[in-house]
Order: sequence, then structure tokens, then C-alpha cells
Amino acid sequence: MERLGRSLAKMKLGDAVSQEDLARAAWSAAVGKRLERHAWPKALVRGNLIVEVEDAIWQKQLYHLRFQIMPKLIAILGDGIVRDLEFRIATPRRPPQSSPTMGQRKSADEADGIEDSVFRMVYKQARKKASA
Repeated sequence: MERLGRSLAKMKLGDAVSQEDLARAAWSAAVGKRLERHAWPKALVRGNLIVEVEDAIWQKQLYHLRFQIMPKLIAILGDGIVRDLEFRIATPRRPPQSSPTMGQRKSADEADGIEDSVFRMVYKQARKKASA
């Protein structure tokens, strides 16, 4: 893998394989599958490989490991493609939100949101007793 990466980096492939693509591919080889699950390369900007991480803890840990990661990246890619690593916390993605359709109306009773019919009935009876 290392020789292949160096060979590809030296070849002039034009637009077929960009340096950013090479850096992204080298990241997984340099850090391994375990770290790759928590940090993934986002972009290569002026020699800085921007890596998104799950949270601040991973950011801090990988910041301290950068001196171990960089020699591996240089061994795979050769000098000049990746000069530094920058770790950023990834923005959390919100899941798709479902919007109520025209036929669905919001219920005025909050108990109707309880899916289990037995729990819904017990909740309504307890609410009735508490208000009496």
C-alpha cells in the first residue's frame, strides 16, 4: 500500500486521482479501522488534511497523536501532499423530520401520544383521579 501510494503521488494523473483523494485513501491506511470509525478526512486545504471527529474528546486525543499519524501518512504518500493535520468537530446531523399531513391533526389530549393502549388508559384514569 505504501509503495502504491508513493507511486500514485509521483505520477501525473491529471484529474483522474486528485491529491485530496489520495490523502483520504491514505488516512484509513495510516490510522486503521478503529480510529477511522471516529475520525474521517473531509478535505485537503493547502497541505492541511482537515479531519472531522465525533466530539471534543476525539479531537484532543487525535491532536496528541498527530505526531504518530503524520509519519505514517508521509510514508504512504511521500513528502509534500499532507504537511499538517487539523481536527474539527463534526456538526451533528439531524434526522429527517416528518411533517404532519393534511389529514393528520394534533390531538388536544397528550395521552393520545402514548402508543400502548393499556398505559394510555391507566394514564387517563390517573389524571382523572388527580384532578378530582
